[in-house]
This record gives sequence, structure tokens and C-alpha cells, in this order.
Amino acid sequence: MKKLLFFIIPFLYFSCTTSEKKSTDTSFTTHFESSNGTETPTYQEVIAYYSKLSKVYPTVAIDTIGSTDSGHPLHIVTYNPDSNFDFNQIRKQKRVLLINNGIHPGESDGIDATMLLIRDLAQGLIKTPKNTVVTTIPLYNIGGALNRNTTTRTNQNGPKEYGFRGNARNYDLNRDFIKNDTKNAKAFAEIFHLVQPDVFIDNHVSNGADYQYTLTHLFTQHNKLNYDLGHYLHTQIKPQLEQALSTKKWDITPYVNVWGTTPDKGFSQFLDSPRYSTGYTTLWNTLGMMVETHMLKPYKDRVEGTYELMVSMIDIIEKNSDTIKSLRKKAFIQQVSKKTYPIQWIVDTTKSSDFNFKGYEGNYISSKVTQAKRLKYYRDKPYEKNIKIKDYFTATKSIVIPKAYVIPKGWWQIIDLLKTNQVAIKTLDKDSTIQVESYKIKDYKTRKTPFEGHYLHYQTQVTPHIKTILFKKGDHIVHTDQRAFRYLVETLEPETVDSFFNWNFFDTILQQKEGFSPYVWEDKALELLNNSPELKLQFDQKKLIDSAFSKNWYAQLDWLHKHSSNYEKAHMQYPIYRILR
Repeated sequence: MKKLLFFIIPFLYFSCTTSEKKSTDTSFTTHFESSNGTETPTYQEVIAYYSKLSKVYPTVAIDTIGSTDSGHPLHIVTYNPDSNFDFNQIRKQKRVLLINNGIHPGESDGIDATMLLIRDLAQGLIKTPKNTVVTTIPLYNIGGALNRNTTTRTNQNGPKEYGFRGNARNYDLNRDFIKNDTKNAKAFAEIFHLVQPDVFIDNHVSNGADYQYTLTHLFTQHNKLNYDLGHYLHTQIKPQLEQALSTKKWDITPYVNVWGTTPDKGFSQFLDSPRYSTGYTTLWNTLGMMVETHMLKPYKDRVEGTYELMVSMIDIIEKNSDTIKSLRKKAFIQQVSKKTYPIQWIVDTTKSSDFNFKGYEGNYISSKVTQAKRLKYYRDKPYEKNIKIKDYFTATKSIVIPKAYVIPKGWWQIIDLLKTNQVAIKTLDKDSTIQVESYKIKDYKTRKTPFEGHYLHYQTQVTPHIKTILFKKGDHIVHTDQRAFRYLVETLEPETVDSFFNWNFFDTILQQKEGFSPYVWEDKALELLNNSPELKLQFDQKKLIDSAFSKNWYAQLDWLHKHSSNYEKAHMQYPIYRILR
């Protein structure tokens, strides 16, 4: 892979020679360290640091892939003790850990911790992994990182200056992994499919409550994974990480998923749908987790804790290398043989895990600002208490998995997204008549306020129909028997939480394009009723049982129009079709 030398502006790319690797300047004290754990480097300083590291150590490589909304490219930095950076070769021999940092640049703990990690690996200050290659996106949200300030992280205890949550176009990138509104997300997909990581870590900072822990973990919801892989994550990987950190005197808790209340009564696990980083990576059977450090703890402690967690995860991958490889391979094989796929989930209230939680007593007292009741924690009143964590989910709805999807060529934006995610697509070389299952959108609700540039749909319902349709040359067939199987189902089935439909990609079908003038349709509607006794019976019954309908003359005419051959076929017709097995 290419090495990169950073001169701030412009970027110069070159391959380092052996002589260049022998640079005498080997001072790799980070900005975090020189500031005694109170500051985090700028974007320019981060890239310059890794560029310098890659010049000195042949085990470290830096490269650029894609672009971002800021105009700057994304970087990936890879540590491999074998100095081999061809991922096609790496995957045959080793497991890959991908670490993402700075998706929210104000949450900079992972940026600093990973700089320490890669340096210490390169310098042999921690045990050299034999079975694991470590790859990182050193700073994902470059636009947000360039927008530095000292005030927007209202609750956060350091660093002194940091980046902003929104990217260059003010998108929250940790909501963009399905809709791909940003160049950042498209570049991430390119990196992800190049690396194809076995394990993924996304480093964050969070605070929904106050408690004693510096570290919290948010593993992807195990019930959503292939059973064996999910069971292994929940019963082996997670406990091993907790035990390893406890041995190091770094206690860790599952992510404290509460807001406006105290955690002492227990809480449920956060369900990471595919819009989030770990929900997205899970679609390719990657074992994913978020690190959520507690923002009220000192910055130095948060960075050091994140560092120790990543070191522990490397040790776990080392010990479980063969098992992880085997289970992931098994998951890809098994997923294409399944007949149904769960698309909606709720917390399983019948199951929970016991956890000895270390918190602070909290109480509601009168606010001196609003005079209402406010929540206050008392750090002088720590406690340990056994609580229940509801970390099991159960499926509430499943779909029958089709053999393939048919996507008309006019929906090129969908095809582009599939190609970005390396979905295998076939194109019809001639007009073809195919029997398919089609969906009519039966019902949906829409958010009243914007969310990340969209007005999201939810509670979508469809009505299926079997049809024989003439598809045109150039239309696309996408078979589900491929690595991208889960991605296809999660995006193309309208009723999934993060479907392309719910993200507004098909809103044009929701607007009726042709209508009627009542003075014209009245006569035709009467003729329709006279010629169809069965329809007239349905019409009369609806008026009888629906008082609002019986009093609304326009609704009656519209109902008749929608039950006539004049009603346009495209309205509410979902334009992605299913070829059944």
C-alpha cells in the first residue's frame, strides 16, 4: 500500500524506501501525553503523526481511500508485524481488527488511545500479536474535527479543545451507514469491504447517568447475529473482555441505557439498528462493539481506559482466532440456507442478566433554576447493587427470504448504493416475463420533525401480491445467495427499521400523480357502480359502517376511483419485486 507524507497542504503520496525507514527522528510522544492528558491533537497533527510513524516503522502503513464531505480523503492506518498490507493475503492467515475513531470528534478518546496503541505495537512495547492485524480509521469525521471549539460538549470533562459532532454538512455520521448521504459513509463502506474485519470497535464517549465506571461497552445485540456467532459473542467474548479489564483494575459495565432516570432499577440493552456503525458491520457477520467512556470522568483516565480495552481485545482475538474465523465462515454459509429472516425486534422481558453495578445514589430535588424536580447524583454516596440488564431481544416479525430481488433500472440510486456495498448484481440482457411477489404499501407513519436530513417513515406495513410482470432489458436481478444477504434484506424489505423505504428513497410512489375532477368522475362513478354489483355492495357497506366516510362525498368518490381501472398502478406500489424460491 502507499505511504503518505503530510505537509498539511497539499498531501504528497509516495512509497517509503528502506533508507527513509531509517530516519533518526523516533520521538513519538503524542500531544495527549505532552499535555499531561488534557489535550487532543488537531486533524493535521493526527495524520502527520501516523505519516511519521509509517516512515520509521515498516510494520505500519498509512493510505487514503475515498473522500469526505470536508474535501479531505479518509485515511486508514494498519499495523502488521509481517509488514504485509495486502488484505486479500492477510485474511487467509490472520484476523483483522478495525478501529473507528472520531465519528463524533468531540468524543476524541479513541483518537488519542489508538495513536498510543499503534505506536506501542510498532515499538514492541506491548506483546506482538501473531494472529491479528490492527487497522484504524484514525479520524473519520474530518469536517467535525476541523470545527474545533471548547464549549459544545456541555457535560464533558475534557479535553480542553475538541471537534464538533456534525460533519462538514452537519450530518451525524453515526446515523448514515444505510442511507449514505455523505461522502464519509461511502468511503467507510469502501474501507470496510476492503478490510472485511472480523472484529470492529467504534470509540465513543457518552453520559446518560452518573456512575463509578470510566468504561462502558455496547456490543452489537447478539440475538441479531447468527445463533452460534451471537451466542459466542455474548457468552465468551464479552465476559472475557470484562474479566481482562477487571484484572487490570479497569472495571467496565454494559452501556447504561437510561435517560432522565437512575440505573439502579436496571435497564435494557440499546438495539443498534443498521443505521449505526455496529448495526451496519453486523450485516456482514462482524463482531462489533462500541466503547462508550463516561464523559464526566477525567480525560486522561478515559483515554487510558480505552487503550487498555483495545489491548485486551487484541489479546482476546489472539486467543480466539481460529474460533472467530470458523464461526464467521459458518455464519455466511448458514445465512443463505435460512427460509425466514427476522426484521423487527423488541426487548425480551422474560430474560435478563444479573450484574453487580457500581453506581451513585441519585434523587429528585427541587431545581433552583426551574423550580421543577431535577435529578441529582451524590458522588459521596457510592453503592454496589445487583441489577437486571435486559440484554435479550426477540423477533416480532419475520419475512420469507426470496430467491432474488428485481430492481427496475430506473431506480439507479438504489443500484448505486448496492454497488457501493459490493453487492453482486445481474442485469437482464433482454425483456423477460417473471412471476414475482410485489408489495403494495398498506400503511406507514412519518416523523413530524427532520432527522438527519430525512422525515423518517416507521410502522410501515405492506400487502403482498403475486404478479407476472414484464421486466425490461437493463433491469437488475439481485440474488440473496451472497455475502451481502443481510444487507439486502435490511435495506430492500420496506418493513425493516432502516429500510430504504423508511429512509425516504421511494417517497415518489407515495404521491398520486393522476387524479379526477369530481364533476367528470361523478358520471363515470355511477356507471362503475351500475356495472359492478359486487363493488356497489362493498361501497354501500362501507358507508353503513363508517360514519365519517358516509358524510364525506369526496372520500366516497376517491374510494370508487381507487377501485376502478382509472387508478394509477404506480401509487403506493413498492417498485422492488421478490422472486420467491
